[in-house]
Amino acid sequence: MSDTPPPLRLAPGETRTAALVRELSAQIVSGKLPPGKKLDEAAIGDLFGLSRTPVREALRELAVIGLVETRPHRGAYVAEVSTAQMMEKFEFMAELEGLCAGYAARRMTVDDKARLDKIHDGGMVLVERRDRAGYRAHNTILHEAIYEGARNDSLRDATLSIRRAVAAFRAAQFDLKERIGNSQVEHGLIIAAIRAGDADQASQLMRRHILTVMQAAEAYLREKRVIPI
Repeated sequence: MSDTPPPLRLAPGETRTAALVRELSAQIVSGKLPPGKKLDEAAIGDLFGLSRTPVREALRELAVIGLVETRPHRGAYVAEVSTAQMMEKFEFMAELEGLCAGYAARRMTVDDKARLDKIHDGGMVLVERRDRAGYRAHNTILHEAIYEGARNDSLRDATLSIRRAVAAFRAAQFDLKERIGNSQVEHGLIIAAIRAGDADQASQLMRRHILTVMQAAEAYLREKRVIPI
């Protein structure tokens, strides 16, 4: 673990476990916690001022999404990032988010589309400020508005589930130069198709957007030498 980690700040409505998952995920994806590093529950708890329970829950969740490996009688260790598994998840997510965008184009009301436009406009302010942390939060809000606009609870839940599995990679890509600006442009094209009610175009653009995110995440991991160059 780093000597002086950032404080564990909870986003609105975020649990301590979720915040710790987010923090440890970021450190693993950035290479600050290298593959094979032992993750000691007591040390992590002391570092972030947490009891054993949220730490244990966070490590279990990280194991489920493949960032941590648990070894019988030996504890938890940082796992090797599998590029193939990451890309497989992104490909699946591209299809699910494409469906969400297509359904949203058909089913969003005029008010829904106006709200989506407003969210998108807020992203431009963050791009102009080069506020990467703010844009990460904005990105989540915008995509989840599209999931909701699809008006299909099963699809929304499946999309949120796979999104959690790649959340650290999606967040990391915004550290690449120009990525938040490019993402804003990609969002604009998707939203224009949704606003026009063009389901096929919205689906196609969203799938392309997520695959671009996948490529950006892979580039980030190579830049940080988390995976081989």
